Amino acid sequence: MTKSVNNEITRATLKQTPMKINKTSSAFTLIELLVVIAIIAILAAFAVPAITSALKKGQMTGTMNNARQLYLAAFQQSNDGAANGDTAYSWPGDQAGITTLEQYCQQLLQHGYLKGGDIQRILAAPGASISVVVDNAATPPTITTFTGTPGLKVYRVTNQDSSNVLFAVSGNYTYNTDLTAAGIPYGTNGFIAMRKGGDAASLRQFQATNTEVTPDSNFLSTVGALTGVAEGTVGAEAAAMILTPP
Repeated sequence: MTKSVNNEITRATLKQTPMKINKTSSAFTLIELLVVIAIIAILAAFAVPAITSALKKGQMTGTMNNARQLYLAAFQQSNDGAANGDTAYSWPGDQAGITTLEQYCQQLLQHGYLKGGDIQRILAAPGASISVVVDNAATPPTITTFTGTPGLKVYRVTNQDSSNVLFAVSGNYTYNTDLTAAGIPYGTNGFIAMRKGGDAASLRQFQATNTEVTPDSNFLSTVGALTGVAEGTVGAEAAAMILTPP
């Protein structure tokens, strides 16, 4: 009898005794959380400039491709003109009646080297707001609206110009002049140069002048030359060299 009672008491006692399990807490302390936040903030501070730089490079590559497409249209037209002896199919500087960017785009559109939807896309760039409306129902298609600030500046190159002469640059660049923060489209982030020979480059701020890129021959091979300027000479940009923007 005593043995049975003892056994029951022992079992009851065991049932009522809670088991203690030691658990290690996996939660962050406040200090650990603050350290993690600080590390993330430091990494973000390094990453943001890199991301911004990559974005600008991507945008400049897009503008360079646009300049190349405009150049190809101009090159094909001039090639056809040379083959057919038609002066209306020549480089813009060889045509006295072509003095504005709108007139030249109209000619490329009329001759079928550009489509109506191409012009605004080609001339657009970040911060460069341009509006081009084309009446495609007209014969030939006609530009009815050409306003705003184009992302490209196009020079009045001629057939006699060498392959190193600039055909177009991004709108924020004035030849052999320092870039400014207010320049559209890329400010001081860099500029685009498209040459008559068909090669293009995305260039940095420090490559804008021959004070920084020396001697003159290096500057001319890096950036290019101006139309109407003696071979091997770094000239000064003049309004008469440029197809007048809107």
